[in-house]
Amino acid sequence: MNYQMLINGNMVDGDQKMDVINPATGKLFAHAPRASAAQLEEAVAAAKAAFPAWSARSWQDRRAVLLQMADAIEGAASDIAAVLTQEQGKPIAQAMQEVHGAAYFFRATAQFDAPGQTLVDEPERKVVEQFLPLGVVAAIVPWNFPLMMVAFKLPPALLAGNTIVVKPAPTTPLSTLMVARLIARIAPPGVVNIIADCNDLGGQLAAHRDVAKVSFTGSTATGRKVYAGSADTIKRMTLELGGNDAAIVLDDVDVAQIAPAIFAAAFANSGQVCIAIKRLFVHDAIYDELCDALARIAEAAVVGNGLEEGTEFGPLQNRAQYDKVRAMIEEARGAGVIIAGGDSNDGPGYFIRPTIVRDVAEGVRIVDEEQFGPVLPIIRFADEDDAVRRANASDFGLGASVWSADPARAEALAERLVAGTVWVNKHLDVTPHIPFGGARQSGLGAEMGIDGLTEFMQRRIVSR
Repeated sequence: MNYQMLINGNMVDGDQKMDVINPATGKLFAHAPRASAAQLEEAVAAAKAAFPAWSARSWQDRRAVLLQMADAIEGAASDIAAVLTQEQGKPIAQAMQEVHGAAYFFRATAQFDAPGQTLVDEPERKVVEQFLPLGVVAAIVPWNFPLMMVAFKLPPALLAGNTIVVKPAPTTPLSTLMVARLIARIAPPGVVNIIADCNDLGGQLAAHRDVAKVSFTGSTATGRKVYAGSADTIKRMTLELGGNDAAIVLDDVDVAQIAPAIFAAAFANSGQVCIAIKRLFVHDAIYDELCDALARIAEAAVVGNGLEEGTEFGPLQNRAQYDKVRAMIEEARGAGVIIAGGDSNDGPGYFIRPTIVRDVAEGVRIVDEEQFGPVLPIIRFADEDDAVRRANASDFGLGASVWSADPARAEALAERLVAGTVWVNKHLDVTPHIPFGGARQSGLGAEMGIDGLTEFMQRRIVSR
């Protein structure tokens, strides 16, 4: 397949090409176009030129375009999913879920009504709140969920009346470029532009004077650079960054019931989820029982090539992340007890089995830092106040959860945790209508819901 970028309504080659590696084999899978700085300028210029006409279209017109995009994505789901598995690594069934999930987010976002309201309506005074599009939006997307992250950003940006330049991660550009080809037949020229780079154009895009807003999902370290690079023009900014999500399990739970749910929340997408459980605090009374239950599930997990039937967990997406997680596991051997996994693959591909580490505490990277891989440290506690203090002792604050047979008890504890989202007896529950964002160094602003939509708009108060 000849993968191309979308600039000003045209599918174009890059000035250069770059390799895309299949993480299940560690070998070349395909070539992707690589944009030059000049092509980035063309994409931004096209978005800027298309903005007046697109923003002037009615809300219903823009909604209809998003619904056409959703239909097109679903119609090509099988082809897109096959490529997504080979560039990202996730099992094909999960890749299909991501493609269909992206289409669902397009449709759900399209149903939002235009925000705005009358704040005061009196004979002598009227105050109206209005929301206006910003202009050109830059959307910078990570490699763990390439299409879902596009679906978090592109639909609200377009519905609000903006135009957009999307830049996928250089290790997973192909599925997004497939969607670009579909969008080229639907969106007016310049409204949507999708380019690919080799991690060398993000700074230029974020700092561009004609970009009014940046929506970035990725690591906190990169987010700081994006934030700093946008400061000269005081851009509107949404940053969804790293997390080291804590889950607290109280002593009254049914271990057999919750163990599968906790395991799924920690190891989904081989742990490459920003809001996965990354630190599990377990009450001393059930500590051994839950450790054993999670270890049994981990040992039974089927790890392999995502194209093979029955595979539950694929490889890490790229070599750099694979090496980082392996180093964390090796360091943990001297700080805790590995009761499942801990082994990497001797053959090709970036495989690490789901790894459970017990009898570990703060002061080791596997606890203090975001692993972003198939590793779960289980930390013992005896006092709820101590568990809350330790869970909150982090620079991050993306998500958290509390698990208990008594929902009221769990909710009381949840209200003491510092995080953008705190779940009770569940985790990883994200829907299009509920705002999502981080606390502390886990980000700025919100995605999804009406709050996420208005992040792509400028509030204006008209008062007479």
